[in-house]
Amino acid sequence: MGHGDHHHHGHAPFAQSPESPSGAHKAQAPARVAAYVVTCSDSRAEADDETGRILRSALEAAGHPLCGYRVVRDEPEAIRAVLEAAAEVGARAVIINGGTGIGRRDVTIETVRPLLDKELPGFGELFRALSYEQIGSAAMMTRALAGTWRGALVFCLPGSPAAARLAMDALILPELGHGVRELSR
Repeated sequence: MGHGDHHHHGHAPFAQSPESPSGAHKAQAPARVAAYVVTCSDSRAEADDETGRILRSALEAAGHPLCGYRVVRDEPEAIRAVLEAAAEVGARAVIINGGTGIGRRDVTIETVRPLLDKELPGFGELFRALSYEQIGSAAMMTRALAGTWRGALVFCLPGSPAAARLAMDALILPELGHGVRELSR
């Protein structure tokens, strides 16, 4: 008996039928999640922030309203302040890009991780596994992170446009409504 003979369960990688338990679960999830996009960079400004633009347009195309967007310096005080700003305007998802590498100026993870109520280790694990398929062993250099903070989902992504597209399409958009619904339970 070959490996594939008894392991096929007939489900597509990013789709669930409404009859399946997780499909029924997702059917009750909010279709619109107020999202706030943050770019952490010492060099980019709003005008040349391609990654921020990709994140904003992916959210809007999926029907999630944007309640804020900022480019901030890669500094702990600036990152904490923009998280507070996102909470004040009612963001249920905060998507931060930049500052997740191993450079001296990369402080996003050190700043955000201690603030999280709960960490979602699966996000970083899956993101790195998917990145590995695209870019090989360099994927281990990202410390991409996700978790919950004050009733919102927070995602920390690398600053590259390809990383932003991958994270949004494969991981964040398929689960955003479901995740926010779980936070409200």
